[in-house]
Amino acid sequence: MRVVVAGSSGLIGTALVAHLRAGGHEVLRLVRRDPAGPDERGWDPPAGRIDAGTFDGVDAVVNLGGVGIADRPWSGARRQAIRDSRVVPTEVLAGAVAEHGVPAFLSGSATGYYGNAGGVAVDESHPSGSGFLAEITREWEAATQRARDSGARVVALRTGLVISPSGGLLGPLKLLFGFALGGRIGPGTQYMPWVSLDDEIGAIGFLVETASVDGPVNLVGPTPVTNAEFTATLAKALHRPSAFAVPAALIKTVAGSMGEEMLLYGQRVVPAKLEAAGYRFRHRTLDEALAAALDRA
Repeated sequence: MRVVVAGSSGLIGTALVAHLRAGGHEVLRLVRRDPAGPDERGWDPPAGRIDAGTFDGVDAVVNLGGVGIADRPWSGARRQAIRDSRVVPTEVLAGAVAEHGVPAFLSGSATGYYGNAGGVAVDESHPSGSGFLAEITREWEAATQRARDSGARVVALRTGLVISPSGGLLGPLKLLFGFALGGRIGPGTQYMPWVSLDDEIGAIGFLVETASVDGPVNLVGPTPVTNAEFTATLAKALHRPSAFAVPAALIKTVAGSMGEEMLLYGQRVVPAKLEAAGYRFRHRTLDEALAAALDRA
């Protein structure tokens, strides 16, 4: 297949391009600078411009990227940047998919769509929740509408917390545990929808090839864990103590709504569509995912 990938230089995008190519697919990377090789095509999302010929013979477009959610405080300007870096490029690509008749559009989203869902099992039919992240993901997914209206297969990639040898969730947590500051956050009962990087890219590749799957798809591991379970498992893998605990009141005071949504909200998300479609996870448990990531770190 011929696949266009936007956001190909990030943690997930870099690994996905390599995975798709290893599987025999031809990959074209959208870049926001002058193309430097035959596999690159230029684009400028704010201007709505994409190099001519980019979508000739293309079977699928994968849309990743967006500025970081947790690397800066949520000022008004940062909230706008988080929104614009996701919604605007998605609208541009959805329009291009519609205009050029591309059969499939797989676009980024996040489990933040569900808000603070508590302890109930959350599959793809669960309604959206409240909060800034839920609002942003609703807009992000709605931005694909032109592609869907054109008859394209549209998949919303509702990604959880990615466990990777470098980058993602694991890096800062390893640092905290190294200083004996690792442990549960708030009550510890909030669920953390984790996924290994191997399964994140494996699932996206599977969805590129599986024409029977459309709509929202939860990209998470099949065995959800609470924050307390997550930190205990990580402490064991790192051979470090996990007695430290951060009170919820402190998080709300220091980090405001950003801290509350990122650290205290929880979703017990399950990959119902992936499993029903026959995707086989490489890492079914958190222990397996952490062991694989730490082994390659």
